[in-house]
Amino acid sequence: MFGAAKEAAMSFIVSALPAAPFQPLFGLSDAALATRGAVRRTVDAKPGFPCRVSLQDAEPGETVLLLNYQHQPADTPFRASHAIYVREAQPEAVLARDEVPTLFRHRMMSLRAFSVEGMMLAAEVAPGADLTPAVERLLAKPDVAYLHAHYAAMGCYAARIDRR
Repeated sequence: MFGAAKEAAMSFIVSALPAAPFQPLFGLSDAALATRGAVRRTVDAKPGFPCRVSLQDAEPGETVLLLNYQHQPADTPFRASHAIYVREAQPEAVLARDEVPTLFRHRMMSLRAFSVEGMMLAAEVAPGADLTPAVERLLAKPDVAYLHAHYAAMGCYAARIDRR
């Protein structure tokens, strides 16, 4: 055989947030939401309100909740939370192996690679349409346990990415 064998691509899975923890919030009044630091918004543009449960952009006229979510709970300097949108009564997205969600594809994305202990080891910024090579590069690093995808412009958490 001539030349070096091509390395196999690193397979991955993008995970949405579970819907269950957020559903009781939709029944709360605006005042009750405010005591939790959350607000109800009516979607007025698409794209612009990316749901972390459905991994879809909300449709104009839909109601979403904007709330703080601790996406990196590790007891390290990299513990982090940020604002997220969640749509009401939406099923949790289940993506195929190596599938990049459509709502990532038209946004600039930031990938952050973490160790099992929750220490950030590396990061890359890439257009969502070209995210797969960056995901594969980061997951190929032996000390990387998982990735967090963020929307680069606003810095908001988007989803977790694991080897598959």
